[in-house]
Amino acid sequence: MTDFNKNRHAYFKLTYHLVVVTKYRHKCITNEIMDRLREITDSLFEKWNCKVIEMNGEEDHIHILFDAPPQINLSNTINSYKTVTSRYIRKEFADELKKYYWKPYFWSRSYMVLTAGGATIEMIKRYIENQGKGKE
Repeated sequence: MTDFNKNRHAYFKLTYHLVVVTKYRHKCITNEIMDRLREITDSLFEKWNCKVIEMNGEEDHIHILFDAPPQINLSNTINSYKTVTSRYIRKEFADELKKYYWKPYFWSRSYMVLTAGGATIEMIKRYIENQGKGKE
């Protein structure tokens, strides 16, 4: 069970793929903004006991692959992430962003989050179906 995380009562491996898009899909994420987003992301996720596995993006969106403990409220965590990163980025890069946003925007209200794991749904289904069959 070395690939699993654990707390006092559970072993777990909860990996998520988060995609966050800029408001109006404006292509405003520069290399400097992406670097700052990585710093903020690492700090926030560490504080929330999450682990960033990979992060990257393009001018109008970012992808974050991360592990999280089962206790977190995923939607609250994502919304907090978007709020905090937006606040920092708008403050620190105000001059660059003013040509894109006249209101205090950075991220779109929506996001996409997917579960990610090493096994397909079909593999897990077969595993569960075969439980107890060796006892006959």
